[in-house]
Amino acid sequence: MGRNRFARGQGERRGRCRAALLFLALLALLAPGCGKSGQGAETNPEKGSDAELLNAALAQELTLLHAYTEASPLLEASFRPVGRQLRAHEQEYANAITKALRGLGGETEAEANEVDLTKLASEDEFLTLAYELENAAFVAYLDAAPRLFTDAPRTLAAALAAAHAQHLVALRRGLGATSVKAIPEAFESGEEPPPRAGR
Repeated sequence: MGRNRFARGQGERRGRCRAALLFLALLALLAPGCGKSGQGAETNPEKGSDAELLNAALAQELTLLHAYTEASPLLEASFRPVGRQLRAHEQEYANAITKALRGLGGETEAEANEVDLTKLASEDEFLTLAYELENAAFVAYLDAAPRLFTDAPRTLAAALAAAHAQHLVALRRGLGATSVKAIPEAFESGEEPPPRAGR
């Protein structure tokens, strides 16, 4: 009887120890996500700097998202599916940047920049404007990538630079460039002007 009680007591202690270890493991996993929103970026200068760069990037993506949304009626039937895909990409980029900001403990403060779309009268005019906005985003990511301190935002900036370079190729095609002219250089520089409409 005493032996059974002793064995039962040992089993209960082992069970409590396992439960305590499991609880501590869960705390370790959940702890990075706890705390006040924005605390990391507010108290860590490197994260704060990264959050500032990411908010600037988010403003550019929101501007492009707004442009692709509002000017979509100007797109002709042949380019409309491409326009929808570019818009969907912009939404994904905005979501990814927002997630990266949360990962830093930063606040999402960005808003779309004002772009006058009322004077656009044709697909070519809109694609030229979109090209300029995409080019600006591409150059901004090239500039931001080496200035970001944390790994995840730095990787995201590099991926977004590549994505906007792809968008520039699609827009060159939309503006009438041949397949060869749509990829003018081995390395995208951000300095290639949009092709003349219909070229």
